[in-house]
Order: sequence, then structure tokens, then C-alpha cells
Amino acid sequence: MQSPLLLIGFLLIFAPSVIYAQDTLETEAEVRAFILSRDQEIKDAVQGMGNDPALQDKAQSLINGQIDFEEMGRRSLGRYYEDLPTEDQNEFIDVFGQIVRSQSMRDLSVYEAPVTIESVTVNENHALVKTSVEIDRTTLEVDYRLHQKLDRWWVYDIIIDDVGTVDGYSASFQSFVRKRGFEAFMQSLQKRVDAIQNQ
Repeated sequence: MQSPLLLIGFLLIFAPSVIYAQDTLETEAEVRAFILSRDQEIKDAVQGMGNDPALQDKAQSLINGQIDFEEMGRRSLGRYYEDLPTEDQNEFIDVFGQIVRSQSMRDLSVYEAPVTIESVTVNENHALVKTSVEIDRTTLEVDYRLHQKLDRWWVYDIIIDDVGTVDGYSASFQSFVRKRGFEAFMQSLQKRVDAIQNQ
């Protein structure tokens, strides 16, 4: 017969790790469901755009509605973002968000393609979802970096074949600010927004 003290010791050592593993599995399932639900809603809207142009606004809203532009912008601008006053931070996020939203509708084939979730890794309130997408008989690796904020999961980076959205922006953004300053940088971004709106 096992000693009660040994049993208590076993529970104290192993029970927390078992509970943590169970919580992690539940969170991974939650993140997986989030990605699959988002993907299906976007597909339904994009595929229906041919018959109902009004669905373009819905598709754009679905594609961008669960992206954390503040986190994406903060990571893209790096240390320069942290040095800005709140007013300038808000201005940058607003303009940056407009640019990302407009670019998200340029190539809709990635939203129509079949998606397979390869893995979901959760680390506290962050998650990495690795997927593969089939487009014209070519397989693309599309990874999503997410974090949990206000009891919701938000995408803050999308990595396609090892090329990340945040890395792509940060290289040009930080170089521009370093060389010419934040004011000139914002003027350049605003010109991009104006050009997009006039297309």
C-alpha cells in the first residue's frame, strides 16, 4: 500500500504540470478554432464578391478586423515608437492601419485557397500558427503570430514563406526615421495613403 505522504508528494510535483498541459491544449484548440473560423468567414465573403460587390467591404472588414494594428505598428517601428509621444503614436497607427488595410485586398487568391493548419504553439498569451496554402499547385507556408488582448486573440504578424509583415515594414520604417526623422516619415506615409485613395 502506497504511503499517503508519497501520494501527496506525487500530486504536488506532477499535478501542476498536468493542469498546465491541459490548459495549453485547450488554448491551442481555441487558437486553432479562431484561425479556421476567420478563414472560412473570409472565404465566404471573398467568393461571394462576384455576385454581390457589397461583400467587398465585408471581406475587407473580416480580413483586417482581427489584426492588432497597434501591436504590428509598434513592432515595425521598434524603439522609435517607444520614444514618440502618445499623440504621434496614435497618428502613426492610424495611417499605418490604412496602408495595411488597402494592401490586404490586392491579391485575394491567398484567401480563396485551401488552408491546412500544420501546428499551433502557445506560450502564455502568445501563439504561433503554422499553416500551408495551396495556390496554383504551389504550396506556400503562411504563419500567424498572435497575442491575447482583452480576452481575444489578435493577429499581429503574418509570415509568408519566411517573409514577415513586421520584418518587411521595420527594415524600411526604422531606416527612414533614423535618416530623415519622424515628421518626414509620416509625410511619406500620408502620401502613400493619398495615392491609394486616388487610385
